[in-house]
Amino acid sequence: MNIQIFGAKKCKDTQKALRFFKERGIPVHFVDLIEKSLSKGELRNITQKISMDDLINKESKEYNKLNLQYMEFDLEDELLKNSLLIKTPIVRNGNISTVGLCERIWKEWIKS
Repeated sequence: MNIQIFGAKKCKDTQKALRFFKERGIPVHFVDLIEKSLSKGELRNITQKISMDDLINKESKEYNKLNLQYMEFDLEDELLKNSLLIKTPIVRNGNISTVGLCERIWKEWIKS
């Protein structure tokens, strides 16, 4: 099992995801999106199974600050430029990814 978590250290859901895997003794590679944004390749890998619309956090302060709800924009470019727009945590197990808290799915990964 190769778990990678993209999130922010201060994000409560990211903290819960990290704790979920730690409590089960599963090593995690954590990427803090505040320090390092997603690469184009990582974003494309994640969006093979998850739509880009599901990745954007329309409730974030950043989304409202930029008034994106009123603008036409290239979603991929915005997500690559501004990681504060990304809904977290993104948890990746190989080529499979989830967004947000998905403990039921993570438990299925552990079983198999």
